[in-house]
Amino acid sequence: MPKIPFNRPYMTGKELFYIAEAHFHGKLAGDGPYTKRCHAWLESKSPPGRALLTHSCTAALEMAAMLLDIRPGDEVIMPSYTFVSTANAFVLRGAVPVFVDIRPDTLNIDETQIEQAITARTRAIVPVHYAGVACEMDTILDIARRRRLAVVEDAAQGLMASYKGRPLGALGELGTFSFHETKNIISGEGGALLVNDERLLERAEVLREKGTDRSRFFRGQVDKYTWQDVGSSYLPGELIAAFLWAQMEEADSITARRMSLWNAYHEAFAVLEAEGLLRRPIIPADCRHNAHMYYVLLPSLAQRTALIERLAALDVHSVFHYVPLHTSPFGREHSRAVGTLRNTNELSERLVRLPLWVGLAEHQGEVIERIVRTVRGLSHG
Repeated sequence: MPKIPFNRPYMTGKELFYIAEAHFHGKLAGDGPYTKRCHAWLESKSPPGRALLTHSCTAALEMAAMLLDIRPGDEVIMPSYTFVSTANAFVLRGAVPVFVDIRPDTLNIDETQIEQAITARTRAIVPVHYAGVACEMDTILDIARRRRLAVVEDAAQGLMASYKGRPLGALGELGTFSFHETKNIISGEGGALLVNDERLLERAEVLREKGTDRSRFFRGQVDKYTWQDVGSSYLPGELIAAFLWAQMEEADSITARRMSLWNAYHEAFAVLEAEGLLRRPIIPADCRHNAHMYYVLLPSLAQRTALIERLAALDVHSVFHYVPLHTSPFGREHSRAVGTLRNTNELSERLVRLPLWVGLAEHQGEVIERIVRTVRGLSHG
């Protein structure tokens, strides 16, 4: 068996053809034909939102903070167990991230702890759908409605997943997606903002186009475009969109193949869970996930470290995940934590992610065998 990387970016076979076609037609800057196809596809998967491609999910989150007019001193509630972009997008506007703990089952934000974190300065809640498994959105949306707060879904890992039949990213006022090479549907780097509140759409287009009404100009709604607002260059080039379109065409197939890999892990590790050697992911009945990742929770940090090291020696690359933001140097100075964040601290030290990528099936049986043998070996010292 060859060395098994944690991730290997998948190509459908049409990406380079579409890139060449974009060049042939002489349109390489953003918002060309392929971008429009990607927008239409996202909107068909995530009604009633309107989609805007961005050069990263980070950019989409930054746009969300700008659209909500986040200002210095405002507070935004989110989990600490997330990627730094979730917080940075709001910190760049002068806001304070307020961290609450995660649930022990899904590792998503604990919706029961959100309300106690709200103050007079709170402006928004940012649920992060970890591993493509939905947060408890009914409760979060109810809190936001009662307390007059915005909801920005960080659905970086959540494309093609849903909550009670509703697509992730389409439930709050704004949703954000990632097409980074580690995600299910990729363009190398890339993202999208989903605008679900139509009152925010026109300004979203302005912010994305350097603060100008260029989008309205190209639709013939104004006779020239001018500087209207703050903004930046958040749109990707057409080559990125062409690559992404090839992925979107095969999204159902990609998801099905990833789900098969996920299920194989899940079935194989049931016996290890029954023996108390690890804990498998938990998927609530209301959630349809997208097989974004497969992780296990080991009994301790020492066992997690040993598993990663021993699998590496067997040519299987496994990795841990986020270092909680409230424990980081910048986070300690510029954020606020509510409660002990016990689950965040403990579970982040025990989690290990396993290889999961389209094409792994050929070797997955051997990978599973090595993991099972290694986990059992850990219990014997």
